[in-house]
Amino acid sequence: MKNIKVLGTGCANCKTTLKLIEEAAKAKGVEVELEKVEDLPQIMSYGVMSTPGVVVDGKVVHAGGIPSKEAINGWLEGSNEEGCCSGSDNSGSGCCG
Repeated sequence: MKNIKVLGTGCANCKTTLKLIEEAAKAKGVEVELEKVEDLPQIMSYGVMSTPGVVVDGKVVHAGGIPSKEAINGWLEGSNEEGCCSGSDNSGSGCCG
């Protein structure tokens, strides 16, 4: 089972990201433990400065903007290499370098 955390304070993009991951996991039949992290110090502890951020099994894989369905499917299939730079704002996120 994959542990996936969506980091964000509750904005529309964060809620959409959570829903997209939930729907993709259900469609693929992949069991996930999906968690919404809204605590700002906890979000910053991952080095994420642009939300929504996504953490899969302890690794930041996305920061800033809604991730693509292709990226989400890659995370569910085990590829954390889709990268966090696929978001709309990949500057300063600290996860892509």
